[in-house]
Amino acid sequence: MSENAAVPAWHPGEAACPVVFAETVGLYTPPAAGSLPSDAAVLFLSPWGFEEMCTRKLWRLLAERAAVQGLASLRFDYPGTGDALDPAAAPDLETWDLAAAEAARTLRRLSGARRLVLIGHGLGATFATRLGMTLGADAAVLMAPVVSGRFYLRELSAWSKMVDEGLGLRPEQRIAGGIAIAGLVLPEKIAESVRGLNVERLEALPFAKTLVVERPGRDKDAALAAHLASLGAEVARLDYAGYDDLVSNPTLARQPLAVIDGVAEWLARFAREEAAAGATEPLPCPALLQGDGFVEEPLRFAENGRLAGTLCTPAGPRRGATVLLFGTAYDRQAGWARGVTETARHLARNGIASLRFDAANVGDSPPAPAAPEQVQYSDTQLADARAALDLLSARGFGPVIAAGRCSGAYLAFRAAVADSRIAGVVPVNVYTFRWDPDMSVDEALRANPRSLGDYRQRLFDPATFRRLFAGDINLGRALSNVGLQILRRLVALAPGLFGRFTRAGRLSLAAHGDFHDLAARKVPVLLIYSEGDVGLERLKLDFGRRGLSHHGNVTIATIADADHNLSPPQAQAAYRALLLDTALKAG
Repeated sequence: MSENAAVPAWHPGEAACPVVFAETVGLYTPPAAGSLPSDAAVLFLSPWGFEEMCTRKLWRLLAERAAVQGLASLRFDYPGTGDALDPAAAPDLETWDLAAAEAARTLRRLSGARRLVLIGHGLGATFATRLGMTLGADAAVLMAPVVSGRFYLRELSAWSKMVDEGLGLRPEQRIAGGIAIAGLVLPEKIAESVRGLNVERLEALPFAKTLVVERPGRDKDAALAAHLASLGAEVARLDYAGYDDLVSNPTLARQPLAVIDGVAEWLARFAREEAAAGATEPLPCPALLQGDGFVEEPLRFAENGRLAGTLCTPAGPRRGATVLLFGTAYDRQAGWARGVTETARHLARNGIASLRFDAANVGDSPPAPAAPEQVQYSDTQLADARAALDLLSARGFGPVIAAGRCSGAYLAFRAAVADSRIAGVVPVNVYTFRWDPDMSVDEALRANPRSLGDYRQRLFDPATFRRLFAGDINLGRALSNVGLQILRRLVALAPGLFGRFTRAGRLSLAAHGDFHDLAARKVPVLLIYSEGDVGLERLKLDFGRRGLSHHGNVTIATIADADHNLSPPQAQAAYRALLLDTALKAG
C-alpha cells in the first residue's frame, strides 16, 4: 500500500488516516473491515499538556476498539499544540472551539454518520460539556473531567513543580509567569477562560447520554454525574481504575485496560441503537499543511501503513542533508514540550527537510507483529528505522542524518551502525551505546539515574534532606545507582582486569567496535550532552581518558544550563543550531 492510500476500512495493525483541516492535523479511523458501519462516529477532545502526552496512546487504543464496533472516529490537535500550526495571533478558547467544530464537520463528512459521540479526557471532557449542544452531540464519554477550572489550574501548578523536580530543573530554569507544565505553556487567554469554567453550573443538557469515568476519591466526578442526571441525561458511571499509572509519566504510562474495555462496551451498545451510516467521502490524499516557511505532509508508511509520521519540507529551495528525527521513549512524534515539531519546522525554514514519526507501539503507531510490549532499547525498532529510510530513499530525500534524544539517541546510533544509508548521526544525551539485554528497561527508567557529580551536588543541598525525611527520595534506589556507576569506574580504570570478565566491560568493548565501524565508513558523529548529564559521565567511563579523540569523525558538544530533556528554550536553541550546522555540512 502507498504511504497515503485512502482505505474504505480500517484493518488491525494500520495507523489512522491523516487529514488536514482548520490549520491542524486530524487522524481519522474508519470502521473496521468486516464491521457494520454505524450511523454514529466518535470525536476525541484531548486534554492539554502533560496529560495529553500521557493519553495519546489511549486515544489510539480507543479509536481502534471503536472501529471494531463500526464507529468511525477522529482525533486532532488544538491550534498551537502538537502537530497543528501556530495561530497568527495568541489563541483564545474560541480558536480551539472553532477547530473542534470543524473537526466534527470533517468527521461527519468522511464517515457519513448522523450521530456524534464526544470522548474527552481531563480538560477535553470539560470542553465536551461546553460544546455538546454546539456540535450537535448525542452522547459523550467524560473521562476524569475537570469540573472546576480554577481548581484545575491550582492542581496543574502543583503538578508542574513535581514534574520539574523529577527532571532535576533548578528554580531559575523553570518557566515562570504563566501556566506551564513539562515545558508547555498554556496561552494566557485560554488559561483565563479555563479559570472561569465550572461545569456544575450547567443549566442545559449538552447531550442525552453520557458515561462518566470517575477517578478514585474525586467527589467532584461523582457530583458531575449526578448533576447531568438531574438535567435529564441518561448517565452511566465507570471507575477509572489505573488513572494515576496512566498520567504520572508518559514514559512509564500503563494503559487502563479495564477502563478501555468498559468504554468500548458502552460505545458498542450506543452504536447498535440506530441504522447504518450514510454515504461517505473519499479521503483527501495527500494531506498537506502549509506553514510559515515549511510544508508538512502527515502520512502513513511501512508495510500496511503501520507507522504514523510527518514529512516536513522547506517552502523554498531544499539544501543540506535530510534529518531523520527519532522520538524519545513513548513521547508522541511532536516530542517533549513539542520540541521535535518545532525543531523540524526550524530546520525547514533554513532549507532542511526532515521526517519525524512514531515507532511501532508508540503514540499513533500500532505495535508491530511479534514485537515485545516494551520496545525501548529493543532491536525490533531497527525495522522501523529501515522503513523510515526506505520512505526517504523512495522520495529522493538524501543523504540522511539521524538524530534523537535519550532512547531516541540510542536508536539513531544503532540505526547508523546497522544501515549504511545514514550519512551522519547526532545523538543527544544518549545514556548508553549498547543496552544490556539482561537489564529491565522499566526498572532502569524508574531508577532515573543521575551522574555522580549531580548526586554529590544534591548531597550538600538542604532541600535533599527535607525530601529524604519526607519520604520523597528512594534511598535504596539512589545508593544502587551510585554503586553501579562506581563499578563502571573500576572497569574504566582496569579494563584488562574487569573489561572482558564483567558484563559492563563486554558491552563497553562492543561499543568501541561500533565507533570503529562508523569511523571506517567516515560517518560524522556529533555527540551532544547537557552539562552534568549522566550520559556524559558514562561516556567518560566507557572510553577512558583518551575518550573518542582518536576518531576524527567524532565531535562532542555540551549545552550549558540544560536538563536531560533540554527543557529550557535556550537549550533547545543551542541544540537546533548544532543540528542545523551538521545537516548543512552533510548535504
